[in-house]
Amino acid sequence: MVDLDLRLVRYFTVVAEHQHIGRAAAELRVAQPSLSRQIQRLEGQLGVRLFERNAHGSRLTPAGRVFLAQANDLLGVARHAVRNVRAAATSGTLTIGYAPGFIITPAVRDLRERFPDAEIHTRYLTWEDGRSLAEHRVDVVVAWQPLALPIENCHVTVLYDDPRVLVVPVSHRLAGRTSVTMADFADEPMVNFDVPGASTEWLAFWWPERPDGGRRLAGPAVHTVQDKFELIASGKAVAMHPRGDHTAPIRPDLITIPIDGIPPCQAVILTRPVEDNSLVEEFLKSALNCLSGQAASDEDGHRAT
Repeated sequence: MVDLDLRLVRYFTVVAEHQHIGRAAAELRVAQPSLSRQIQRLEGQLGVRLFERNAHGSRLTPAGRVFLAQANDLLGVARHAVRNVRAAATSGTLTIGYAPGFIITPAVRDLRERFPDAEIHTRYLTWEDGRSLAEHRVDVVVAWQPLALPIENCHVTVLYDDPRVLVVPVSHRLAGRTSVTMADFADEPMVNFDVPGASTEWLAFWWPERPDGGRRLAGPAVHTVQDKFELIASGKAVAMHPRGDHTAPIRPDLITIPIDGIPPCQAVILTRPVEDNSLVEEFLKSALNCLSGQAASDEDGHRAT
């Protein structure tokens, strides 16, 4: 039995198409002497001459013409086999969890287009869904870091850094500023998110101490982002927020102001440390390609979204 190298078979079809070693080598991006040796190697495997070579090029021999039809069939079967095996490996189910503040549609659409036979589901996550990844209710999570509820034994992939902004009513004394510092709103009450079991890191990140080391004044407690914006619009508190949050409804009565001198939060993807669902890795590719550009590019204050 002849053990055919499909790479050599493809080389043969390109030379046959051009009937010239030099032009075929240019298309294949290989050196001409190397291509000539590969064709001779294929001829040695088959035990026949495939080309008649002369000063004008390389013409197929009768055996070469017979083999060309078979070679195209072989390459077609190989491509079909690769498509089928990849589809079989990625035709399962994937559930994508996402936290408030994200539009994951571009990545989901890309994944569905690449794997039309797979079942791709999405699930909006609230503060009560902190164990959804560990309990396999979702296969991947898109969230802001630091996490409100710590998730143990997960792998973190950073999509992008997202600056924090101050959200205030349009009538606020700071609304006309192009940027602020922590000291500028040290005496302002800040919206208090009621998240049972919230991590110390998350609380310190979104409710840091005053520049003088004192405690900030806590505003009323809320449970949702929409409630937070409603409270801010009423003038009862201010809040820090990811600049790239895309999901809250546009409110003409709010404005965001960049905060100088503080580190950004991060948009991240969380996955289990050991994962046998190949669609997880494929979603990571889609997310890195389609979502990394979501970080807002406007450095000036803009309306809360």
